[in-house]
Amino acid sequence: MADVERILIVGGGIAGLTVASALHRRGFKPALVERSPTWDTIAVGAGIGVQPNGMRMLHALAMGAAVEQAGTVIHRWRFCDEQGEVLSETDLETLWGEVGSWVAIERTKLHEVLVAGAAAVPQRLGVSVTSLTQDGGRVFVGFSDGSAGEYDLVVGADGISSTVRGLTLSTASPADLGAMNWRSIAPIRPRGSTALQLVLGDGCFFGLCPVGEGRTYGFGYVMQPRVRDPLEGRLRRLRQRFAAFGGLVREYLASLERDEQVHCAAMEWVDVDEWYAGRVVLIGDAAHASSPLMGQGGCMAMEDACVLAEVLRSAATVESALSNYVSRRKPRVKWVQQQSMATADALRMPPAIRNTTLRERGDQMMQSRFGPLIPAP
Repeated sequence: MADVERILIVGGGIAGLTVASALHRRGFKPALVERSPTWDTIAVGAGIGVQPNGMRMLHALAMGAAVEQAGTVIHRWRFCDEQGEVLSETDLETLWGEVGSWVAIERTKLHEVLVAGAAAVPQRLGVSVTSLTQDGGRVFVGFSDGSAGEYDLVVGADGISSTVRGLTLSTASPADLGAMNWRSIAPIRPRGSTALQLVLGDGCFFGLCPVGEGRTYGFGYVMQPRVRDPLEGRLRRLRQRFAAFGGLVREYLASLERDEQVHCAAMEWVDVDEWYAGRVVLIGDAAHASSPLMGQGGCMAMEDACVLAEVLRSAATVESALSNYVSRRKPRVKWVQQQSMATADALRMPPAIRNTTLRERGDQMMQSRFGPLIPAP
């Protein structure tokens, strides 16, 4: 077991809370700081799919059953054309086998489960990191409330715009992916919406996914330069963007009532060469934020968290643990990033060519894309 008595986790999102639970269960005593003043201000962005490789991690941390209960188990993944005709369909139970369930859940509900799972870990909200220096195997951290601390290890789990990354490993800004995403939760279940459905247009798609309690997660993804979409009139503009789409998408968008229901963000990418320096290590989006087109961002963060806790428990030194963590995680993360980019390239294809390809071998492509994630990380 690596000699780390004092561990600081920076960030209270999926990565930070999962690693807090994982470290605590492995016998470590971490502490967590989160810049947001309340938990309610963190879990924004509508819904999320926790795929079986992520659920495997949550079950290992005794949180899987709670997530399944709060969400909806999804059995099938469909690609459809603009009018809703099915191009290809994948049975997710056949694809993933014994790995676990594919669960769609509102982000707020997932976050509630993760917060409860990390309840034994000391937490400070409304506190951010302002300085970070290292000397002799110790990490000295200054905080926004004027306090300071000395740690054996700092885990940067603070997302795509990571302060920890900027202070230690890279000051480069996240790269723009050339795409925008509009996400929302509607209080309806459109007719026939029992699977994850990606309705494909020309350089765009609209996703529909049940998330429990008769509610549906919807996300519109458009390949376009970054724009600022003001809140006022956002819902009207979203309807206009997808006006040519068929019944299910129109029905979903018609059920939304307020601009505030729609979250908008430009899609960004993080790909840094080094994930740790000395006694500071990055996990999740802080290390490797990707396009959402594989739907694996949260799952990769969960795997990072559990692998990091495992290697710290089994390694003799912190240095060997961190080296082992990177060597185990990088190939898997690179695969997800590469496949996400390949999917983005497919969206840019002329719809007729793309749709023909999906009809002929869409399920085979899904098997190839997700198959490498079936073995445990």
